[in-house]
Amino acid sequence: MSLTLRTTLGCTEAIIADDGSLRRFYQVADILTGDFRVHFTNKEDDFDAIDWEFKFKGHQLTLHYSIYNGISLFPTKTRDALNKDNKAVVELANLLEVKLFNQDNRRNIA
Repeated sequence: MSLTLRTTLGCTEAIIADDGSLRRFYQVADILTGDFRVHFTNKEDDFDAIDWEFKFKGHQLTLHYSIYNGISLFPTKTRDALNKDNKAVVELANLLEVKLFNQDNRRNIA
């Protein structure tokens, strides 16, 4: 996994997996709840996209899944996001990258 950042939403969006599966989305959600103790406060599930909102260190963020664009993380307020919200996205995405890398390596060794 190589972290990619983009700003097309008007905020920093971290691409967790551009070809991510639904299984990978739930894996990321499990890491967020288990390792980072986040609680999803709002869940919107559509047939081709999922948006789950949560707080990380006081910042309102969204974990997003799309069958077309994969899995990403961004501030819930998108265009109204503060710089510190964007920095929280980058911080969390970097932490997730390490966790996912470690999990993938454990599976490959076993």
